[in-house]
Amino acid sequence: MRLYSRKQLIVSIIASVGVGLLAAVGFGLLPGTGLQRPTSGEAARAIADTAPAASAASPGRTVEAVQVLSGASGGYSQDENENITVYERLNSGVVNITTEVVAINWFLEPVPQQGGSGSGSIIDPRGYVLTNHHVIKDAYKVFVNLADGSRMEGSVIGSDSENDLAVIKFDPPKGMALTVVPYGDSTNLKVGQKVLAIGNPFGLERTLTRGIVSGLGRPVQQDAKTIIRDMIQTDASINPGNSGGPLLNAQGEIIGVNTMIYSPSGGSVGVGFAVPVNTAKRIVPDLIKFGMVKRGWIEAEYVQLFPALIEYMKEKGDSLPIDKGLLVSSTRKGGNADRSGVRGGTTPVRYYQSVFNVGGDIIVAVDGMEISSLADLYSALEDNKPGNSIKIQYYRGSRKITADVVLSDRAEYMGSK
Repeated sequence: MRLYSRKQLIVSIIASVGVGLLAAVGFGLLPGTGLQRPTSGEAARAIADTAPAASAASPGRTVEAVQVLSGASGGYSQDENENITVYERLNSGVVNITTEVVAINWFLEPVPQQGGSGSGSIIDPRGYVLTNHHVIKDAYKVFVNLADGSRMEGSVIGSDSENDLAVIKFDPPKGMALTVVPYGDSTNLKVGQKVLAIGNPFGLERTLTRGIVSGLGRPVQQDAKTIIRDMIQTDASINPGNSGGPLLNAQGEIIGVNTMIYSPSGGSVGVGFAVPVNTAKRIVPDLIKFGMVKRGWIEAEYVQLFPALIEYMKEKGDSLPIDKGLLVSSTRKGGNADRSGVRGGTTPVRYYQSVFNVGGDIIVAVDGMEISSLADLYSALEDNKPGNSIKIQYYRGSRKITADVVLSDRAEYMGSK
């Protein structure tokens, strides 16, 4: 047993008391500067005290902060709510379209077989559906599959390959209320604007994808004669089966018809294209009324200028004043081009299997659009109706001439050739 002096005993007591006090402060039993866990109210007051200016300037931020915390605990953000609302309100207005086509078997007999599939938007409560032309092309039968699982046979009312749009119709049962997807406006779209796509990719019905407008005014060439202009580019996933479905804005209005993707692999890589809804609004009435789009035409036969032709004319001592445009090979006697003073060529030449006339006028602009190919001419006249008067510009020799032309019906002209 060890004995301590009085001095050692006093020092030991003081040290023990000091250690006890420090421990009490550390565990929060006594006030001090230790690591205390503030209550939620104290934390809020502490935050407010550190930023009084911000609180005074934006009293609503406290509410917003509470909303954000609420969302983090299981609610939905404003953006998510928009997506959910649009889908829940309109997905039943998007249909799955399947087709049957006629094929020839080994015995050269026509037999029906399964065709392609796509999507469509119900645009009228009577059962009219807007979709793509390529979805129903060559279809022997067309079927419309609704959100409730019912399957109805439809019919093609009208189709337009130049804009890749079509209208089909089915007859809903009496008393069935259809969800109509409303038209929007594609005039004032902005790159970066949020868009939603509803469709049936790979047969997975009513799938929602989300993205933005990636580009505007994209020209996409269909074939040698046709360019679909002003296409909407989007990164919203568009896959096989989405064709014909709606591209929607945040309000749930159609701003485009999903049409195609650019993809080396065949799957969506973030480059999809949609026909602007304003194009659909312009041509759908014609498709319903006539089964086709009525378009104007300038009654003449044309040859696109090409290097060999330009060189040939130069060698003949009749150099052309330009190297881009449409040479008028011939005009219909008494037709609108003839009446407007446009002249065709007089000297026939052969280029491989083609025979045409040289020496005629060269059209370089139609309705304000520069013309360098036959596809440009089709595009310039695409939104003009028979009976409309437009201005054209052409060269006769080195002289540039402007004339007015009253358009004829293109379908009637082509059918009479």
